[in-house]
Amino acid sequence: MDRLTRKELKTDRFAVEVQHSVEYMSDHRRQVIRWGGAALAVLVVAFAIYFYRQHTHNVRQDALFSALQVQNANVGPAPNEYTLTFSTLAEKDTATQKAFTDLATKYAGSDEGNIAEYYLAINAIDHGKAPEAEKRFKAVADSGNKDIGSLGKLALVQIYASEGKTAEGESLIRPLIDHPTATVSKEQATFALAHLLAKSKPQEARKLLEPLRSSDRGPVSRAAVTALADMQQK
Repeated sequence: MDRLTRKELKTDRFAVEVQHSVEYMSDHRRQVIRWGGAALAVLVVAFAIYFYRQHTHNVRQDALFSALQVQNANVGPAPNEYTLTFSTLAEKDTATQKAFTDLATKYAGSDEGNIAEYYLAINAIDHGKAPEAEKRFKAVADSGNKDIGSLGKLALVQIYASEGKTAEGESLIRPLIDHPTATVSKEQATFALAHLLAKSKPQEARKLLEPLRSSDRGPVSRAAVTALADMQQK
C-alpha cells in the first residue's frame, strides 16, 4: 500500500468519521431524535426563562416607577393634565403607602421589592414609627444586594446612633468604610461612624473627620468642617 501523505491521511480519517456518524444515526435514529428533541426542548425552555425574566424585570421596573411617581406627586391644584396631583397630603400619604406596600408584597425578595421596603421605612420615620422603620431597614440591609443593602445599613446606623446602640452601629458601618458601594461612599460611611462615636468616643470621631477637612471634594470638606465645629460646641 502506498504511503499516504499527511493531507490524505487527515482526509481519509475525516471520511471515516463522517461514515461512522451516518451509520450511527441510521442505526440509532430513534435515540438521536429523542435526545436531539430533548436538547431542543431544554434550549427552548432556557430561552423562555430568559425572556420571562426580562419581561418580569420590566414589569417590576414599571411598578417601581409608578410608585415613585406617587411618592413625588404634587399636593394641591393640578398644574396640567399630565402631572399626578393629590388634593391633600393625607390622601397622597395613603396612596404612597399602598403603592410601595403592594410592590414590596408582590415582588418580595427582588431589588424592586427591597427598594419599596426602603421607601416604606423612610415613610415610617416621617410618621414617627421608629420600630417599623428599623424592622424594614433591617430587611433591606439583609437583602443580599450590596448596593441596596448598604443603604439599609447606613439608615440603621443613624437609628442606632439616636438610640445609643454604638456597638450595633459599629458592626454595620465599619465594613462599609473598608468596602464602600455604589450607593454608600467611603466618606459617607466615615461621617456616619463619626456621628455614631461623637458622644462615646469623641477623640476617635474627630480623628475620623480631620482627614476629610482637606478633601479635594468641596461638599465633603465643608461637611467635615461643619461636623467638627458642631462637636466642638458640644
